[in-house]
Amino acid sequence: MFSSDKDNALLAMIRNGSEMNGSQKLHLIVQLSIPSILAQLTTIMMFYIDASMVGSLGAKASASIGIVESTTWLFGGLTSAAALGFSVQAAHFIGANDFMKARQVFRQGIMATLLFTVILTSVCVMIAGPLPRWLGGGEDIHADASAYFTIYCLALPVYQIGILSSSMLKCSGNMRIPSMMSILMCLLDVVFNYFLIYETRPVSLFGTTFTMPGAGMGVPGAALGTALAYTVTGALLVWFATVRSPELSLRGEKWTFAPLWNYLRNAAKVSLPMGAQYMMMSGAQIVSTMIVAPLGNIAIAANTLAITAESLCYMPGYGIGDAATTLVGQSIGAGRPRLARSFAFRTVGMGMLVMALMGAVMYVFAPQMIGVMTPDEQVRLLGAQSLRIEAFAEPMFAAAIVTYSVCLGAGDTLVPACMNLASMWLVRLTLAAWLAPVYGLRGVWMAMAVELTFRGTIFLVRLFRGRWMKKSFSS
Repeated sequence: MFSSDKDNALLAMIRNGSEMNGSQKLHLIVQLSIPSILAQLTTIMMFYIDASMVGSLGAKASASIGIVESTTWLFGGLTSAAALGFSVQAAHFIGANDFMKARQVFRQGIMATLLFTVILTSVCVMIAGPLPRWLGGGEDIHADASAYFTIYCLALPVYQIGILSSSMLKCSGNMRIPSMMSILMCLLDVVFNYFLIYETRPVSLFGTTFTMPGAGMGVPGAALGTALAYTVTGALLVWFATVRSPELSLRGEKWTFAPLWNYLRNAAKVSLPMGAQYMMMSGAQIVSTMIVAPLGNIAIAANTLAITAESLCYMPGYGIGDAATTLVGQSIGAGRPRLARSFAFRTVGMGMLVMALMGAVMYVFAPQMIGVMTPDEQVRLLGAQSLRIEAFAEPMFAAAIVTYSVCLGAGDTLVPACMNLASMWLVRLTLAAWLAPVYGLRGVWMAMAVELTFRGTIFLVRLFRGRWMKKSFSS
């Protein structure tokens, strides 16, 4: 279904300068978006499954993950930023039909990101012990929270190289393999968690009772299950990118460990603003967690589960954003700015429409979305209220997500990063600090809805002004 001959022919039309009609553009957007949306959704389903399995152990277990969740996003975001600095360059070179340089960028990316992630992992392990205390978590969740974060940290190197390979494949136009690997990762996560989280116990199936073995690790078992799923799928992604990809395969390539500074400088132009943004945005999430923490374990658990449930609604926007990055990047690499602008407007419009529909679904089914993750009635009620507040902001959140991806495809990351940071720190956190003492967790989510609407508005202004088109890489 995906990456068919027709899709490859349409991508070749971008590189070869052929004119594309509206139907062909829409077909290409949809065909690149659907597998990426599936990949994004299955990734979130993995977190959803983790939350559901751990949530069955009680609010304290959910809070143990929730207190460090924003910090795991920070380090995960830094690995994504490092990967995108190289994959966006590859998209430009592929758009220009220069596959040799695309492969050179890939080799440099493998070496640079591995070195980066070894340093990052060392920092993670050093702060894992005191982190829950720094974030304001109670003594009753410190041990599980630290163990969860430590195991996550140790999986970062394989996660990094898997993210790089996945990002490279996407920017080459191959959304199918990353999508399949995301689905596999979700399935493996369920299997590993099932055996690692719970203790050995009797299980009834079709009227037959038998003993199901289990490690009984609880919260740390959820982290270990995810780490093992990352390891398996990361290895497969590396193999597909370095061996099977027609555009990126490194078989028979002369490998050099000498740094190619032009590619590294170009990667820094993209990755450093993105990395700074992830640090500041995740820092803002951490501050938000600290605002929620004094409200108690019920509020922490409800906030964590509501964020996980909301992710199911906004991840389609990130999937369409992946398609936007690929199409805009290849169009600019091919020297076709008008085509890049056309893809930009179409992907942003599609993202807003899809997430408006998802917002309506979230509003209607909020109690059920929270309910499957926890048996605690207080957590269910508070989480559902939070989701319904957020539902109204989803279309403008889509505008921010997809427009940012458009800018990324053009190599424009500095100004969009500043826009994200200003919106998050000056609008969301200020309002959250003001509203939380009065309205509790609902006040935090009201602040989030207002801020996302503001952020979407300023990104639409940048999209229509067209200044993102002026960025380019030196080859």
